[in-house]
Amino acid sequence: MSLPRSSLPRYYPPLPEKTPLTLLFRGEIVEGNSEYVQHSHPWSQIICVKSGVLAMMVAGQRYLAPREFAIWLPAGIQHSSYNRKETRFCAIDIAPDLDENLPSAPCLLTPTAIFNAIADDCFSRNLTEPQTEADLRMCRVLLDQISLAPRQDTYLPMSENKLLAPVLAALEKNPADNTSLAQWATRVYTTERTLSRRCVQELGMGFAEWRQRLRFLHSISLLEQGKTVHEVALDVGYSSSSAFIAMFQQISGTTPQRFRNDR
Repeated sequence: MSLPRSSLPRYYPPLPEKTPLTLLFRGEIVEGNSEYVQHSHPWSQIICVKSGVLAMMVAGQRYLAPREFAIWLPAGIQHSSYNRKETRFCAIDIAPDLDENLPSAPCLLTPTAIFNAIADDCFSRNLTEPQTEADLRMCRVLLDQISLAPRQDTYLPMSENKLLAPVLAALEKNPADNTSLAQWATRVYTTERTLSRRCVQELGMGFAEWRQRLRFLHSISLLEQGKTVHEVALDVGYSSSSAFIAMFQQISGTTPQRFRNDR
């Protein structure tokens, strides 16, 4: 039985006494079924997901970021998070005078290989703030890589459209549901063509791609819980492990087993 939202652990992120002079590095683990209350800060921030799926509300829009993605938060943006599963992430706070060439709006980023190499090195050395000239040079490159990283509005867009919203909500509750688009259209009293058009207009992608992304996100949490690849495949709606592995590898560039081992 799930806990009522009012009884979930709530975090009130402590803010530093002053804004970062350059960059501040920190890593955190968010417990399952817990939330960070809405807050903002006068500096920009990039949150790099290391395990699980980070779920955030940013300026009224929902963002879901699986491992190897990052969420970009410009200075002053209100944001909060609620995560059903344990999630590990690394955050980098950026001084206001250093974010001039960085994204002006919240977005989902795919960090470059150079960004990941520099960030991983800083975190592996438990670096809190760059002090040496060498570290400052590396951090300038880090900022350049943020500006070059591919951007997208959100990994799993949602919609409040009266036809589409109930379909998406039902699938989020049960990603293994294999109901076809034609069957969903009948349930919401419209045509398959109309519902398909709503997907493209509202989500920016077709129904099949949206459901595939949903299953990928769900599978990450299941793999990290220790379930076998076969169990996960069935839990997210695939009749065979091979079909699930093909989907997972297409999206992530690695197999489910390697993904879990790399963690």
